[in-house]
This record gives sequence, structure tokens and C-alpha cells, in this order.
Amino acid sequence: MVELANLLADRHAALSISVLIITTTSSTAAVPHPAAPRITLLHLTDENPPPAAAAGSVFAKIEARKPQIREAVSAAIGRSPDGARLAGLVLDMFCTSMADVAGEFGVPYYIFFTSAASDLGFISHIQQLHDESGFDVAEFEGNELAVPSWARPIPRWAFPPNIVNKEWLQLLYRIARVFRRARGILVNTVRELESCAVDSLSFTKVHPVGPILNLKAGAAAAAGGGGVPEEEAIEWLDRQPESSVVFLCFGSMGAFREEQVLEIANGLEASGLRFLWVLRRPGPEGTRAGPTDYQDVREVLPKGFVDRTAGVGRVMGWAPQTIILAHKAVGGFVSHCGWNSTLESLWFGVPMATWPMYAEQKLNAFLLVHELEIATEIKIDYRNGEIVTAEEVERGVRRLMERDCSREERLKKFSDCIKKALMDGGSSSASIAEFIEGCKSSGGM
Repeated sequence: MVELANLLADRHAALSISVLIITTTSSTAAVPHPAAPRITLLHLTDENPPPAAAAGSVFAKIEARKPQIREAVSAAIGRSPDGARLAGLVLDMFCTSMADVAGEFGVPYYIFFTSAASDLGFISHIQQLHDESGFDVAEFEGNELAVPSWARPIPRWAFPPNIVNKEWLQLLYRIARVFRRARGILVNTVRELESCAVDSLSFTKVHPVGPILNLKAGAAAAAGGGGVPEEEAIEWLDRQPESSVVFLCFGSMGAFREEQVLEIANGLEASGLRFLWVLRRPGPEGTRAGPTDYQDVREVLPKGFVDRTAGVGRVMGWAPQTIILAHKAVGGFVSHCGWNSTLESLWFGVPMATWPMYAEQKLNAFLLVHELEIATEIKIDYRNGEIVTAEEVERGVRRLMERDCSREERLKKFSDCIKKALMDGGSSSASIAEFIEGCKSSGGM
């Protein structure tokens, strides 16, 4: 959201932006620095949370913040230069209940959707089917579902795993209805990457404004956790041949139990390929706690693995992903297929092998492998708790590192497209200008 604010402020000199950031006492993510003095960050912490925020989902906690947010918006208006008026509210998908606040101030609201446009199309389509015909995707027993934002029918295995949870599904429907009433939706994508999806989304104005990436974020992230330090990992990459290293990283919430770690280790060792592996400890079972770093990664790896693979591989804790993807030695990326990671991999032109784990990641993997045809797979239909064998890992990383001229040409084409999108005359640059003009026509600028 801060990177979006930076982008908008850079494109319009008269635009002032206040970013409301709801943080918790357990928050660890660093917030990017505003690139312009016309951007104000307003932190709403939970040191003294409203009573209703003491328990429940993230949506309930944000709903309980409504009085604070209403007050913060009023204060932001009060600080505005003479003659400036509120143009609208841009809401994250978790904050859709704040659409009411926009109505109270008499301004439109917009959605900032940080996943793929094709994912947005899937959500809106199943909501429309439900509301118009009573279709229940949780009860769907077919093999695949045709969705207008996708060129191919989506197989049942690619549906988000939470789709079978009726309570979660009802929440998703409510969010999708709020999307439909928005003045517009800003999507972190590029038209040339997802033209089918962007063109199909006709229920409101869709603005592809990507790729919105914080390519400098990795510089602040420290590695460790019993693995090699960040500096040592980069120095090791410096000594490797170009495009020879497989990079394995599964996102901020990606971690495996010991049995799966052993299979990955054995598969990597059997492949004989060079590798850099981000290995983290999963949170305690039955909790929502995120991964942490190991004190010593040897405690979960096969005996002697670190010593046997010292000539070809390194294992580390939390890693500066963008710095590593940008390194010339990295020739393949085994990824969970989070959308940020996908865009980063595309930006740097690094081939991907998909291993989706949760949320919408199977949809992203299906898009990459079967629609765009720019990725291979380790386990595209992975189910939580399933054990992917060492043989599957070995086969997957070997396939990833094999030359495929057609796949490489497609990857280069999309990589070039997303780099040009935000340049003058690029598709996302034009879309941002259109969004800003829309804000001006609403009477707020």
C-alpha cells in the first residue's frame, strides 16, 4: 500500500496521501519509507485495542477499528492544504468494511487488490454464480469450472483450499459484493500479462497498475537462524557460474515439518545441482504463529547433509529474496507462488518451479504453468500435510534447470512487458493516469 502511495504521488504533484497502517504488537514487517513529503503514514497500533478486537478474525479486528479510522480520516482532511478535498478511500481487501466510512464522507472508495487479476475474476465469478443461481462452489463435484477471466477451465484441485469452509466462503462472497460496488479496483498486475482477465472484469473499472514491487526491501532483511549469514550466501553466489543455482524459498509463511525437510534435502542432494535453500521452522501446530529461524538447521537436516553438499549448496534462514533473485548465478526459483514472489521472479527473468501451499497460490501456479506456460512444477496440486518425495523434488529441480527455448522466450517476453509497463507510455502508467483523472472528476482534487 505504501509503494502504491509512492507511485501515485510520483505521478501527480498535487496529490496528498495518508496511509492508515493497522499494526499489531506482533508485527515484524518493515514499512517502506514514503518517497514524498506529501505521503503521511498513520499507524494505528493495538497496544490499547478496542474491546471487539480482542478476538476473532482479522476482518473482525479491522471492523472494530472503524471509529479510529473514521477519526483518522477526519484528522487527515483537517491537515490538508487549503482548497484540497478528500478524493476517495483506497481499501485493502481485508478492509472492505471501511466502504461505509467512504459513504459517510460522501466520497467513492476503490479497492487495491494485491493478487492476480485472474484471482479477482475467480472470486467475483463464484460470488455471482452464488447470488444469481445459488451455486455453491464448496459442493462443486465437477473436474473443472469455466471462469470468464481464464482462458482455460480451472481444475477443481486449483481452487483455494479454504473454499470448502462455508464460513470463510460467505465472507469471501461479502468481500466480492463490496468489490462490485467500488468506483474502481487497482490491481497489482500488468495488462499484457493477464489480458484475458483484465478484459473480462466488466463489473467495475479495473486499473492494472503493476508491477508494484519493493525491490530494495531485501537489503534490510537479515539472514541467520543457524544457516549461513546473508553476506556469506551472497559471496557464495558470486563464486558460482551464471544461471547455475536453484533458489528455494517459500514465502513469509512457508515452512515444512521435519519429514518433508528430509525429502527436500535428499532430493536436492541426489540432483547434484547447486542450490540455495531458505529453511525455516514452522510455527507450533494448532496455532497461527508464523515460521521462525532455526538455531541450527542441522537439527532437521539429514546427518552429514551440510558437509556433503558444502561444495554445491547453502542453507540459510530468512533471506533477502529480491537480492538473490537479481543475482546472475540464480537460474531457477522453487516458489510457493505468492503473487509478489511471482512478479519478482518475472521482473528478474528467473524461471520458476511451482510448489503452491495455501490461499490462492494453486490458482497462480495453474496460471503460470498452464495458461502462460512460463513455469514448471514440483507439485502443482500440493495438499497441506502431503509429503512430496525426494524423487519428485529431484525430478522437479532437474526439469527446472533444463534448457527450454520456448519457455525461455515466453518468460523473456513477459519480463520485458512488466518492466515497460510503468515507463512513460506503458500500459500501467496509462492506467494510473486514468485512475488519477477519475479521482479528479469525482470532485475531490
